Amino acid sequence: MTVSTHGLRLKSGSHALRSSVELLSSMRFSISLLTIICIASVIGTVLKQQEPSSNYVNQFGPFWAQVFDTVSLNTVYSAWWFILILAFLVISVSLCISRSAPKILSELNQLKENIREQSLKAFGHRADGALADLPEAAARRIGQTLVQGGWKVKLQQRSTPLGEGWMVAAKVGAANKLGYIAAHSAIVLVCVGGLLDGDLMVRAQMWWNNISIYTGGGLIADVPAQHRLSARNPTFRANLLVAEGTQSSTAILNQPGGVVLQDLPFAVELKKFIVEYYSTGMPKLFASEIVIHDKQTGEKIPARVEVNHPARHRGIEIYQSSFDDGGSSVTLKSVPMASSGPPASKVFDIQGTIGGSSSLTNGAEKMTLEYTALRVINVENFAGSGSLGAPSGADVRKVDLRQAIQAIDSRLGAANKTRENKELRNVGPSVTYKLRDAAGQAREFHNYMLPVKMDAAEASPTLFLLGVRETPAEPFQYLRIPADEQGSMDGFLRLRRALADPAQRERAVQRYVRQAIAADRPDLAGQLTASASRALALFAGPEPAAGGNTKDTPLAGLQAMSDFMEANVPEDERNRAGEVLVRILNGVLFELAQLTREQAGLEPLPRDDRTQAYMAQTVLSLSDAHHYPAPVAFALKDFTQLQASVFQVARTPGKNIVYLGCALLILGIFAMLYVRERRLWIWLTPAAGPAHAAASQKGPVSGAGSFATMAMSINRKTMDGDREFEMLKTKFLQGPR
Repeated sequence: MTVSTHGLRLKSGSHALRSSVELLSSMRFSISLLTIICIASVIGTVLKQQEPSSNYVNQFGPFWAQVFDTVSLNTVYSAWWFILILAFLVISVSLCISRSAPKILSELNQLKENIREQSLKAFGHRADGALADLPEAAARRIGQTLVQGGWKVKLQQRSTPLGEGWMVAAKVGAANKLGYIAAHSAIVLVCVGGLLDGDLMVRAQMWWNNISIYTGGGLIADVPAQHRLSARNPTFRANLLVAEGTQSSTAILNQPGGVVLQDLPFAVELKKFIVEYYSTGMPKLFASEIVIHDKQTGEKIPARVEVNHPARHRGIEIYQSSFDDGGSSVTLKSVPMASSGPPASKVFDIQGTIGGSSSLTNGAEKMTLEYTALRVINVENFAGSGSLGAPSGADVRKVDLRQAIQAIDSRLGAANKTRENKELRNVGPSVTYKLRDAAGQAREFHNYMLPVKMDAAEASPTLFLLGVRETPAEPFQYLRIPADEQGSMDGFLRLRRALADPAQRERAVQRYVRQAIAADRPDLAGQLTASASRALALFAGPEPAAGGNTKDTPLAGLQAMSDFMEANVPEDERNRAGEVLVRILNGVLFELAQLTREQAGLEPLPRDDRTQAYMAQTVLSLSDAHHYPAPVAFALKDFTQLQASVFQVARTPGKNIVYLGCALLILGIFAMLYVRERRLWIWLTPAAGPAHAAASQKGPVSGAGSFATMAMSINRKTMDGDREFEMLKTKFLQGPR
């Protein structure tokens, strides 16, 4: 049977109705719908689904974000048009099955034994020969042989002018046609299961019970009942966050523009969240020790939930989805980043809870400190650093001072650069927070608690990494501050405050000039003093004018020195002048650092490679610090971690339907591709006649026998079919006479 691509053709009704039914039940329409669903699924896989609207605006721009929202590409699988296409696909494929299945089932038992003798001559696989047996005996012998080979056989006796003839009709491989029904039924079952487990049922529940989307904030317990789905909801898939030592019985379903709460028939208590790590610091196991509190019976059921090993209760599966902070308490230490910041005695500590906030004041300006995240384990890739044989230098970003003054963006980058080879290292805890101004604008900061060794060279300093970004769509850019011999930022902060003090700068210049000028050349002291003072003043920057707008003008750092040389030094002399100016700057800053250490009662820095690397990095950090967008940074001083586990709770009645559909799809495709339907006919007539005489010329044939005409039909022409026909011809027509 050839499966038609046309649909059902009604014999009554209007032309529009008959055309619609024919189109809806046609195979070409089903294939078109399936193609659209595949394209939409690809879009849903590539484009992140159900993200906040701001994320799409930041990544694609306002125009495309509006397009995605209008066409619902950000919620493809719950979009009305996607569900409508699925419904039409189910109807279309069901009509195709209802149209073709009766014909297929009716042909399963039809061997077509009534075929005419003349029709056998039209087949591609055809042969004839003389047999020693009478037609009836030959027919029964051949039929018995075919039955033993797995063929379904039927014998038919016919009258001929020469006597009684026999038709042997046989068929094998009927499962090929059943594969068509199984494969198309699988599509229907998978789509129905997807509709049952998808967002359609949730929306139907919301419409039927007048449930609206909740767009506010606050505690889950305070959310009104009109935003909650019943525990009897037949299908849902939601997220449940439980902190250690607490329990929760309300899950959250993300919806466009807000959330809907799903009440559970039980409460989940998290006893302990377990994380196991590899030697590199990468996690290898997430697990949660939980207790399920049944609301109806009061039973307490202990369970362990791991990734790919869910717990089950009352038809609801509890999956280990992720983990989060459960409200850890942190203590942050302020780090003044303004050049005229307070001394160390006025540095303050502030305590908060992850997820909470604190109010700050900066003079008349009011800000809000929002505690975003605490990460105890941070695994970074340090491949390609000095440890792999790259030239070691003071600058961990592999640029010298002349390259450093060309662009600030080349000096502020990610915490480390990713290379093809990986050298994973745990760099310790970090804290993420936001500083939000009175207008509601916020920047996000990510600071590591401990200094990080970025270069394997022994003399290279460890660095404190202070990250900042304007929007969540951007990567963090890090200010690298070298740690002193005590592992703190105090040395850098003392030098930064001294750099902003003109009196301190003048004392450092005088110390540098006394050491740099030989006793027999006092005439050079004045010129060197002027050059050193000018270099240090350019690097430190002018005092900020009251009410002045200097936002777009580089006022300090290496960029200010570069601008000065471009404006005042001829181009052919800039390289040499730049080298001299940078050498003077390094020398004066070293003396300024020694001066600050004397004032703090510390030993002077030794003149060795370690000090040279420390000062080189300090120069870069001082230059970068002018671009830090906040007057104060907050370093993680202490914390008490409280972990939380994120579960996915799901009631999926359509899952078993989908599994059944997948099994039918595998069986159906296997049957259609690997099972060949073959039909065989052998027409046996008495031996008398010219045909028998012609056959007898090939060998001795007894007078009492039969003449056989054999034909074979195969649904797909293959080499295996040719070989099988030759084998059957040899067995039945060229056997012993």
